[in-house]
Amino acid sequence: MTTALASMIGGDVAAFEEMGRDACIEAWRKQFDREPPKYVSAQFMRRALAYEAQVKAHGGHSPAVRRALERSLKDDRKPNGKVRPALPASSVALRPGTHLVREWNGRSYQVEVLEAGFRMDGKQYRSLSSIARKITGAHWSGPRFFGLDAS
Repeated sequence: MTTALASMIGGDVAAFEEMGRDACIEAWRKQFDREPPKYVSAQFMRRALAYEAQVKAHGGHSPAVRRALERSLKDDRKPNGKVRPALPASSVALRPGTHLVREWNGRSYQVEVLEAGFRMDGKQYRSLSSIARKITGAHWSGPRFFGLDAS
């Protein structure tokens, strides 16, 4: 393995953009111990290799995300016909600094999550539901309005 390839697999993901198709194929063989899929683009291989390098350097998804991804591969219908949410509502925790964006009637609204509440258009709100009511003029579940509640 070349030194450049070793440093890329070590986590220098920007270096993947420099790779040609032949280098991508060589790296793919070393990373996955098999040939790349037939007709896959060099751009796709670069992205997949960069992702794998990041996982090796920084760790992968949390166990909760892995479970949700595995569950999404299975049948997503409950016996009563309703669709299961990808993540349970309790696992959707909004961290301060997170930005939620929602388009409504041709306007884009951006909400910042704060330690105690939310901020939109420079004004602070206690709940997402109060922001949804301000935007729509009707009572909405704030998490549902912003796409956080899959039910």
